[in-house]
Amino acid sequence: MAKLIQDRAGADGVGRAHRRTAGRARMLRLMACGLAAGLTLAACGGGTSSGGSSSSSSTSSDTSTSSADTSSSGGASSAADTSSSGGASSAADTSSGGSAGSSAVMSGSSGSSDTAPASGPGGGDANVSGSITVLTNRTDLKQNGGLDKYAAAFNKLYPKVKVSFQAITDYAGEVKTRMNTENYGDVLLIPPAISRTDYPKFFEPLGDAADLSKQYKWTNTATADGSEKGPVFGLATFGNANGFVYSKKVWKEAGLTDYPTTQDQLMTDLEAMKAKTKAVPLYTNYKDGWPLQGYSGALGSPTCSTDANAEMASDNAPFSADKGPGLIYTLIFNAAKNKVIEPDPTTTNWENSKTLLATGKIGAMWLGSWAVNQMRDAATKAGTDPADIGMMPWPAQKDGKFCAVTGPDYNEAINIHSKSKEAARAWIDWFTNRSGYAKDVGSIPTAKSSTEMPDTLADFTKVGVNYIELAQNKAGTVTKIDNESEVGFFSSPNSAQKLVDIGRGAAPGTLDSVFKDLNSKWADAVSTVGG
Repeated sequence: MAKLIQDRAGADGVGRAHRRTAGRARMLRLMACGLAAGLTLAACGGGTSSGGSSSSSSTSSDTSTSSADTSSSGGASSAADTSSSGGASSAADTSSGGSAGSSAVMSGSSGSSDTAPASGPGGGDANVSGSITVLTNRTDLKQNGGLDKYAAAFNKLYPKVKVSFQAITDYAGEVKTRMNTENYGDVLLIPPAISRTDYPKFFEPLGDAADLSKQYKWTNTATADGSEKGPVFGLATFGNANGFVYSKKVWKEAGLTDYPTTQDQLMTDLEAMKAKTKAVPLYTNYKDGWPLQGYSGALGSPTCSTDANAEMASDNAPFSADKGPGLIYTLIFNAAKNKVIEPDPTTTNWENSKTLLATGKIGAMWLGSWAVNQMRDAATKAGTDPADIGMMPWPAQKDGKFCAVTGPDYNEAINIHSKSKEAARAWIDWFTNRSGYAKDVGSIPTAKSSTEMPDTLADFTKVGVNYIELAQNKAGTVTKIDNESEVGFFSSPNSAQKLVDIGRGAAPGTLDSVFKDLNSKWADAVSTVGG
């Protein structure tokens, strides 16, 4: 049994490291709108979220409550203009989160350039000019000035490019709608509901996968067929590993010293926590939606299978007790049935949940590595120990090892209709290689030249978690099936919310009845789309 990471000496080191970097790396993110079969989303407004591209596994991040425009040019940070923009009332992506699962500055920190790498594309060109609009789910970064700081750092290298940001609360939903027109910014995060095969219609090619895959991770998540061949239409803003972000203090108070290795054991542990502490054992963030949707980012972990996504393309009954999607939804249902979630899920609040976890009022939340720094930051603000925040893998093992899926957050792309494609490409190259964004948010860098894992995954490293990536060869098909079936496993929290409601007795039905309905819809879509 893997030991929980409770070594105080090591924990204090994490706390000191966090405090040293807190000033320059305030992690704020979402799980947005949805993950699709194979990527990772990560965070959102207020915090940091991550959204993912279509067909991916990850965990997105959070978002905040409004949409805003922010502009910066000439290297100076300008005061942000706020304009309310059509953000919907549902949880916005940011994410991952979450992914769960934002365009340029999606999950980040304060945007300091001193952490930027010294090599790679995006090194500056005074001759590149133009005005670009970058769509982002990071409404929080508009509010704290983080967007302006990233733009100011960019303008030191590209002084003739004016960067404007549109921060959107319901990022995935609103941007998908805007893509019915040509008006969806110059740079954007690819919404998860967009089918891979449609990428050439909407996005400018960034280069050939055979070349870009030598420089960047996860390029196969942004090709039309999920292969390492042909055009790449987006680059990941950063990567995540999925897991439960948890309070080591609460788990210790409950007398729990081992990571659970089965879902049954996790339920037993959560029930013990409910009996022995005052904390909510497992917080769903039901009302915000995207955190529940982010559970699809666990796909691959319950079975430790890199083909978990691809198998859904031809499986008529993926929502079964012995298969990945079924195991994920079973955990959600059982948590609600056993009453180890919040008493009234309809009143949850993502921003407040960070403080609740940081102060020991919540035991754990399913998120991703992007969220660790957000929770540690909340702990620092609350006067508690940030070293008490850790990461726990999905409760399943293969050959004695836990498995965590890693993948990209949102992929950043160029609108094929953009009038400033050269400037847009300069932004993407700079943001991917030189902004320091991945380090700021405590996530996995996209550039292959950066090999060090973030300290947010130190707990996983200590117990030897096996990191896996989902095959992308059927990702486009799976996204089409998910959309056609209206199951929304990767793009909507509806099914997960329904399971919570049935489990807690607020709606009629059973786990079996839900699975029967989901499998029927999925099978019909498999037949229609063709797996």
